[in-house]
Amino acid sequence: MQPMIKVENLTKRYAGVTALNGVSFEVKRGEIVGFLGPNGAGKSTTMRILTGFIPASAGSVAVAGFDVFADSLEVRRHIGYMPENNPLYLDMRVAEYLKFRAKIKGVARSERRDRLNEVLKQTGLVEVQHRVIGQLSKGFRQRVGLADALLAEPDLLILDEPTIGLDPVQIRQVRELIKDLGKRHTILLSSHILPEVEKTCDRVIIIHHGRILASDTPENLVKSLHAGGLINVEVRGPGAEVQEAMRKVDGVETSDCRLGADEFLTVTIQPKPGADPREAIFKLAVANGWTLRELTRKRTSLEDIFVQVMREEDEAEEDRREGRRSELR
Repeated sequence: MQPMIKVENLTKRYAGVTALNGVSFEVKRGEIVGFLGPNGAGKSTTMRILTGFIPASAGSVAVAGFDVFADSLEVRRHIGYMPENNPLYLDMRVAEYLKFRAKIKGVARSERRDRLNEVLKQTGLVEVQHRVIGQLSKGFRQRVGLADALLAEPDLLILDEPTIGLDPVQIRQVRELIKDLGKRHTILLSSHILPEVEKTCDRVIIIHHGRILASDTPENLVKSLHAGGLINVEVRGPGAEVQEAMRKVDGVETSDCRLGADEFLTVTIQPKPGADPREAIFKLAVANGWTLRELTRKRTSLEDIFVQVMREEDEAEEDRREGRRSELR
């Protein structure tokens, strides 16, 4: 099946700055994909190119089989876009604004009332449809932006930081709304709130310095990047002996031992990639007669993966810079 989004060797250069450097990725129909990266990584630039707001310097982009550069009007018919700043006419009422936007988007007059009622229900705006947008909370304004993006029944929703500025309750509400929309639309979204992306998205794409560093499900990224969670051990025994013995356990990369207030030692262990030394640690404690109170492994989160990928890329970038400096000497 033809992908909803196909990006190949996408490059964007500004004066003296390369914002995107040969970016390539695909988004399948029906997927909810999270686009992750620090500020300035190239997320918003990619989204603006996908939606036809800015041109690329090189590369190709197709949405629903149409070339973004050659068939931009056709591409826009397939996309609902909510930018990061979510510009709204704050002096208009919700229903009034959405009717106005439906007309601009080319929704047929005979269909506008039905589409308006549908998006109001989808986004939970029925009760506030007659209120002035400027008087709504940030969470409801985000919902108005989503309703706007849905008006023309797009195949693809592109959401740039849809939960920015929201409180925890509003974030949860928008997350559930996006998951529900994912049943009928392909969704590409960017966000800094990694736990929300992990709970919402089928797959994540990590971008940094204008390059794609990883693209997979969080579960597969854990396996491929060997991002094993830390192991926490609480044990009562002689401190120096415990620490030395823990470091020698097969599969342990590093360990840090601290004495708690109740005579139990707290040992934090970083396992080697792909290793799970918990059984060996248990047997070690039993063999030495130590009292074992806790032996747990922290679940690896998307945030752990993100931090690891960023650190490895920053180290690689520093190596590249050092190589360039050496060539100039």
